[in-house]
Amino acid sequence: MSDCIFCQIEGKQIPAKLVYEDSEVIAFNDLHPQAPVHVLVVPRKHINTLNDAKEGDTRLLGRLLYAAARVARDRGIAESGYRVVINVNRGAGQVIFHLHLHVMGGGKMA
Repeated sequence: MSDCIFCQIEGKQIPAKLVYEDSEVIAFNDLHPQAPVHVLVVPRKHINTLNDAKEGDTRLLGRLLYAAARVARDRGIAESGYRVVINVNRGAGQVIFHLHLHVMGGGKMA
């Protein structure tokens, strides 16, 4: 989707320093962090929300969770603890309509 900021980052039209990347997923620091470590894990495939994932996307959804755990290990928060959040639709706080996970940690989570 040409107007999707995450698609533009994935397509390298908008620069971003990736902290993790594989053939299906990219991850980068959130521009408005809510924790000392706050990384967004984004599938390369555009899916608006978790509600829009299809049965054929189950492998990709698992890949997102694997990438979240990998990011947590790489950023040094896996042992101390971290949170993985998916906001679905505006009422839950989703602002960018491209499925993504928030990996947050590095401090006491309330």
